[in-house]
Amino acid sequence: MKALLTRKIGMTSLITEDGSSIAVTLLSAVDNVITQIKTLEIDGYQAVQIGAEEDKKAGKSRKGHLKASGQTPKITREFRIDEIEETTKVGDKLNADIFNIGDSVDVSGTSKGKGFAGTIKRHNFHRGRKTHGGRSYRRPGSIGSMYPQRIFPGKKMAGHMGHERVTTKGLKVALVDKELGVIGVSGAVPGPRKGLVILKESK
Repeated sequence: MKALLTRKIGMTSLITEDGSSIAVTLLSAVDNVITQIKTLEIDGYQAVQIGAEEDKKAGKSRKGHLKASGQTPKITREFRIDEIEETTKVGDKLNADIFNIGDSVDVSGTSKGKGFAGTIKRHNFHRGRKTHGGRSYRRPGSIGSMYPQRIFPGKKMAGHMGHERVTTKGLKVALVDKELGVIGVSGAVPGPRKGLVILKESK
């Protein structure tokens, strides 16, 4: 399974061979390192733990856990896999060239926070009429009456919007630059600039 921890740089556009322009999100793919390999015999499931960036203030317990990889990554994430290749070992480096142009990928990130938002912005509710004595311009309206004398959880109401994990599936890799450590993904990617983005091969 192909996976990388990256940082969002921003968006640009590319001209394809047929002359059309496509929107591309650029991701900074600095070297990742395998920090741990989990097996069925020891852990009960198979997974690979990947780390990125350097942690200059790592504690003793974290340094002990990461000692085998020879580095102290600041960010670590775990990816479950069906089969572990024999050549894969702790300390191996992963970079941008594990992906090829045309690969289908799933992209995960934390969306931009919008703060406290009303129902029109948050759930695309319609505005009430502003004529014939109407006073409910941006109010949510009735949220239930009589039985069962309570509001069910999950009711669409005003509240905190954004700043949640979002996964966009089935995007295509449009650019791979190993020298600069940059991967270009077609379309938009959740999160702000410099936000952590997890790039994973689509199943």
